[in-house]
Amino acid sequence: MRKGKPKKHVILPDPVFGEVMVTKFVNHLMYDGKKTKSYEIFYTALNVVGEKMKSEDKPALDIWKKALANITPEVEVKSRRIGGATFQVPTEIRPDRKESISMKNMINFARKRGGHSMAEKLAAEIMDAFNNQGGAFKKKEEMHRMAEANRAFAHFRF
Repeated sequence: MRKGKPKKHVILPDPVFGEVMVTKFVNHLMYDGKKTKSYEIFYTALNVVGEKMKSEDKPALDIWKKALANITPEVEVKSRRIGGATFQVPTEIRPDRKESISMKNMINFARKRGGHSMAEKLAAEIMDAFNNQGGAFKKKEEMHRMAEANRAFAHFRF
């Protein structure tokens, strides 16, 4: 490369919990620069999770973190063209990309859910992910199945 690596953008922690991960999640959740609205949706969803999951002796933020960990994929398949044939090559995912994929999956499947408000849909998706269910968890399982099925092409890794 002629130029050096670009600098990583510094993300500030959120105002309530002081967590950078929460800010990243809210950034993925945000539409049209409406960050305050996104924070409102996220905190409302956490409150709903806290109300509904009183049986768990954990704060809502820990439940959300565990839910994200449950839907975080370890491997993905990438298309690689070799000698005229396209192979699905399983590759491990960088940690920052893992985090990003899991957040995006949770938000996308929450948006597809039925429900009244985005906060309720997000809360339902968080609870499902915490219990190893829901669309985002199925997506992770499917990614792992694809990687397992194409393990024979792992030697084409780049």
